[in-house]
Amino acid sequence: MRKATVVLCTLTVMLCGAFAVAQAPPADTLKVDYFANVNGSVDQTLRLTNPGTSGGPLCAAIYVFKADQELSECCSCYLSPDGLRTLSVNADLSSNPLTGTVATGGVIKIVSTTTVGGVCPLPTGLTPTPAVRAWSTHLQNNGTLTETGSADATLSANEVSRLKRECYAVKLVGSGHGVCSCGTGD
Repeated sequence: MRKATVVLCTLTVMLCGAFAVAQAPPADTLKVDYFANVNGSVDQTLRLTNPGTSGGPLCAAIYVFKADQELSECCSCYLSPDGLRTLSVNADLSSNPLTGTVATGGVIKIVSTTTVGGVCPLPTGLTPTPAVRAWSTHLQNNGTLTETGSADATLSANEVSRLKRECYAVKLVGSGHGVCSCGTGD
């Protein structure tokens, strides 16, 4: 009896593990970056492109977090294959905060996702799809402006749920505040 119970428990754990893996978003769907030393004199930029490997247009679902880990703004920007979009940290990603307090530093998360009917609505729903590439400039403490590629990160099902939920809250309570804009290009 004990052996049958151990086998049954082992099979259950294996099935649960297989289900969890099947539910995880695909790789290459989350990019993470930061912004710091935000001020009016020197702007920082976020550049996004769709290399076309997914076969069509994509959305870059963007979530801007203040240094205290609170979601400040979210938006979703259309990217045609081989298009280039440039966003200003000052004008597009930090100028319309949910709470009215402009972040001077924080984290930017970018989820590569499919369009919805050919457009990119506020990212309260996501279908992660690999492809979006991102680079950003950073104002260092010594005043130097540097540029690096955004870091790849693993996107979990829990993170997808959290991002959607927090952006939906912005939509519900923000009255237009907390929605970033998509800059120029594409």
